[in-house]
Amino acid sequence: MRIALRTLAATLALGVSSALSESSSKPNIILINIDDLGYADIGPFGGKTPTPHLDRMAKEGMKLTSHYAAPLCSPSRAAMMTGCYPKRTLPIPHVLFPAAKVGLNPEEITLAEVLKPAGYATACIGKWHLGDQVAFLPTAQGFDHYFGIPYSNDMGIGAEGAKSNPGEPLPKPNAKAKKASAEDDSGLKGNNQPPLPMVSGSKVVERVKVAEQHTMTRRYTERTVGYIREHKDKSFFLYLPHNAVHFPLYPHPDFVGKSGAGLQKDWVMELDWCVGQIFDTLRELKLDSRTLVIFTSDNGGPLNHGANNTPLRGGKGSTLEGGIRVCTLAWWPGKINAGSSTDSITSHMDWLPTFASLGGGKVPSDRKIDGIDLSALLFSDPTGFKPREAFFFYSGFNLQAVRSGPWKLHLEKGELFNLEADIGEASNVASQQPEQVEKLRALAEKMKTDLGDKSAVAPGVRPLGRVENPESFIHSDGRVRVDATGDSNSFP
Repeated sequence: MRIALRTLAATLALGVSSALSESSSKPNIILINIDDLGYADIGPFGGKTPTPHLDRMAKEGMKLTSHYAAPLCSPSRAAMMTGCYPKRTLPIPHVLFPAAKVGLNPEEITLAEVLKPAGYATACIGKWHLGDQVAFLPTAQGFDHYFGIPYSNDMGIGAEGAKSNPGEPLPKPNAKAKKASAEDDSGLKGNNQPPLPMVSGSKVVERVKVAEQHTMTRRYTERTVGYIREHKDKSFFLYLPHNAVHFPLYPHPDFVGKSGAGLQKDWVMELDWCVGQIFDTLRELKLDSRTLVIFTSDNGGPLNHGANNTPLRGGKGSTLEGGIRVCTLAWWPGKINAGSSTDSITSHMDWLPTFASLGGGKVPSDRKIDGIDLSALLFSDPTGFKPREAFFFYSGFNLQAVRSGPWKLHLEKGELFNLEADIGEASNVASQQPEQVEKLRALAEKMKTDLGDKSAVAPGVRPLGRVENPESFIHSDGRVRVDATGDSNSFP
C-alpha cells in the first residue's frame, strides 16, 4: 500500500513538474503601451529628460526605429489587439468616447484570445479604449483580469480635473450628460461627458477626480508588480496600457517639478520609474531570462502638450512620421541581442503574430491578418525574417500615404520622401523619382480594393460591435449603471 501511494505521489509530482516545465518554456509577455508619448520623449530616442531604466532597457535590448502605430488612440489599440489595420477591425472616423454604441466587435480575436488557449494567464491594467459597454470590455475579449480607466483620462467632468492640468483653474461644471445622437454612435463628447470611472473587471470601484488622477500611474504599476508576483510560476501575458502621458497631465506628486521641463516630462520620468519597478521585480524573481517586454506608444506625441517628436515632422493625429512612428523597445535577455537596433518597417499589427509564434498560440486562419511575425527580426536572424512589401497610412477611413522600403508617398499632394535620407520629410523628390511614385500609387490602388478609401464600406472592412442602448459607467447624478455596480450603487 505504501509503495502504491509513493508511486502515485511520484506520478503526480512528475505531472506537476511536467506542467511547470511546459509553462516555463513559454515566455512571459509584457506589453507596455504609453499614451501620446513623443518619439524623442525618452533617452534611447534622443530625449533629454532622464530615463535611466529605459536607457538600460535599450542597452540590454533592441530599438525598433521604424515602428508604426496609428494616428490616434482607439485605432492604434485595435491594430495592437487584432493584428490588423485599424480600418479593417475598428472602422471609425476618430476615437471612441464614453457610452459609445459601437466598439471592437466581440467576434474579433484579440491578442489575449490567441494566448489564453496556449496556457497563458491574461491581464489588462490601464486604458482600454475599444468600447466601454460590457460586451466590449477586456474581460469579454480574452482577458482574465482588468483594472483601469476604460478610455482617455480627459473624458470626464471638467470640474473634477478631467479637462485641465493640475494647478490650472477648473472649468465650470459640465452640462447634464446626454445620450449620443442617432447620427453619432461614437459616444458622449465635451461637456456632455460623465464622471470618469475606475473599473475592476466590469464593475466601477471609484470615481476618478484630481487626487485619483495623480496616483493612477503608480497604482497601475503596483497592480502590475503584484500580478507578476502572483503569476511567477505560470506563463502570463500582461498588457499595460498607461493613461499617461495623455492630457491632462497628472504625474504623481513625488514627480511634479522633478524634470524641470514641465508636467509632461515629469510624467515621463514617473513612467521610467514604473518601468524600473517592473524590471526590478522580474530580476528579483529570476523571470528576466524568460520574459519578453515591449515598450511603445499608441501614436506620436501631441506637440501642443509638450511632446517631442524630433527629428520627425508632425504630431498626433497626422500621418506624417511624427504622428504615427513611435519609440519602441524590445527586451528579452539571452534572446534579443543587447544594444541592437532595426530600421525594418514594423507595426503594432505585428504583435499578434509575433506573440502567437513565441507563445504557441494560433494566428486566426479564418480571417485576414495584416501583421507579420517579427520573432526572427527580434532574434537577429536575417534569413528567417521576410519584411513587408508596404505599409499603408490610414487616418480614419482615408488612405493618406504608403511606404515601401525607404520611399513614402503622400497621396493627396503627391509628395515623395526618402525616409532613409530625409526622416523629417523635408525634401519632396517626386519629380526626380517618377518610377517610385508610380510604384507606390499602384500599391495604394491595390489596397483600396481591399480596405477602400474615404468610406467605411469596403470588401475587407469587418463590422463593428454594436449595442442598442449604451450607458455611461457613472451617470451625471452619480448613479452607476446596473451591470457595473460594485460595492456601491453610486459614487459622490
